[in-house]
Amino acid sequence: MPRGRVVVIGVVLLVIAIQFIPVDRDNPPVTARIGGPDAVVAILERSCYDCHSNETRWPWYSRVAPVSWVIARDVREGREHLNFSRWAEYTQKEKARHSDEILDEVSKGGMPLKAYVLLHREAKMKPGDVDVLRTWVGAGPDSQSGKRP
Repeated sequence: MPRGRVVVIGVVLLVIAIQFIPVDRDNPPVTARIGGPDAVVAILERSCYDCHSNETRWPWYSRVAPVSWVIARDVREGREHLNFSRWAEYTQKEKARHSDEILDEVSKGGMPLKAYVLLHREAKMKPGDVDVLRTWVGAGPDSQSGKRP
C-alpha cells in the first residue's frame, strides 16, 4: 500500500477515534438572571449568553472534535469569568466591576469574540448597542439586580 494512502487512513482513523473523547457540554441550573432594561437583557442574551451563562446553545459542531474541545473550553472559561445565570450571587462591587468590564470589552470590540461572530452573525454588536450598555452601566449596580428565573 502506498505511503500516502496509509497516512490518509491513519488520519481518518484518528479523527474518528477522537470523537469518543468526552466533552462536558452541560448547562447547570440558572439560579438568577440578570436584571435591567429589556433592551440590555436582549443585547446580553444575543451577544454574550452562549459563553457567559448557563443557557448555552450548543450547535451541532460543538459535538465534533477537536472543535468541541475549543468551544467547551471557551464556555467554561467564560462562565468562570462572568456568569449571567449567577448574577444575583455577585456583590454590588462585583456587579459594578463586571458591568464596567462588559462595557470596556464591547467598546473596544473585544467581545463578542470575532471567531464567535463569524459563526453567529446575530451576536455582532449593532449600532447603538454600546450606547444602551453605557447607559445601563452608568445607572450603577442597583439597576442590575438579578431576578429569579
